[in-house]
Amino acid sequence: MNKQEKIAAFNPSYIGLTNAGIFGFPFTAEEADYVVIPIPWESTASFGNGTQDAPAMIYEASNQLDFYFPDFPDVWKKGIAMTDIDKTIKSHSIACRKIVEEHIALLESGAKSNAELVDKINAFGKACNEYVSSQVERYRSQKKQVILLGGDHSTSFGNIKSLAKNIAFGILQIDAHLDLRNAYEDLKYSHASVMYNALQEENVTGLVSVGIRDYCQEEVDFIDHQNGRVSLFSDQDNKEAMLKGSTWHSICEQIIAALPQQVYLTIDIDGLDPSLCPNTGTPVPGGLSYEQLIYLLKQLALSDKTIIGMDLVEVGNDAWDANVAARVLYNMIGYWELNLR
Repeated sequence: MNKQEKIAAFNPSYIGLTNAGIFGFPFTAEEADYVVIPIPWESTASFGNGTQDAPAMIYEASNQLDFYFPDFPDVWKKGIAMTDIDKTIKSHSIACRKIVEEHIALLESGAKSNAELVDKINAFGKACNEYVSSQVERYRSQKKQVILLGGDHSTSFGNIKSLAKNIAFGILQIDAHLDLRNAYEDLKYSHASVMYNALQEENVTGLVSVGIRDYCQEEVDFIDHQNGRVSLFSDQDNKEAMLKGSTWHSICEQIIAALPQQVYLTIDIDGLDPSLCPNTGTPVPGGLSYEQLIYLLKQLALSDKTIIGMDLVEVGNDAWDANVAARVLYNMIGYWELNLR
């Protein structure tokens, strides 16, 4: 069957088929307008492990969704598909993680960093990001909307770097952490350095960080020297403003106003309250409610800004985390489509 025949035959109210694609949809990546690229990578995780297994678990959980969303009831008809999970990338992540653990053990013992270990780890990270770039460019060249699905947050850089070759844009970051450390633990491609790396790209014109509640002096100093290039909407500031009478709607308006015309959306699931994502790599008390996140996505979609790319990362390898993430992912796609109309 071709795409139109598949749409006519598919019943979104019926049980999801286990031999179908993500969300139980019948589309291939070649047919779909929206392509999800899974990256099972977490070599530099600095607390909990398991995010490399998240793409497979989200894929499995996605079959449990119902698909009537009032703001985009027919988005599934655009075609949504996930590419195959690359087993080589996962094996490289595991191999790299062993070297990272040896490296961290040295640092924690008070010893100096071993340059040979660091070089090996950075080479793995570079190769992963090059793989990500090649995959997203393959599908963008086919005029598809590409969503990266991590893995840890370091995987976002390959997508951002690829876009920054030709497009000027800002980043909307939903996260518990700023990720603005320069080569955290001496590792250039650390998940804690991904936004620092992104801001080294000339075409990344700004960063708006929302939900942040765990950051260090180095990152504050970095922001202070960016001449307004980074806008911080910390969780504490947002909550205090709301306790004083501000609405989440007015805060969303401020967030969106701080963004440039073209926007890349990156959602680290730990930006949400940890009751929603308890098995994320580095959970932190506080954070956005599910409804606050969805409302922000809706306001971004309805604004005059243009969404050009997105990713979802740091989901834990647990059925509950995957359940929440699958719903976040579907909303991301739905609101991207709404934004494009």
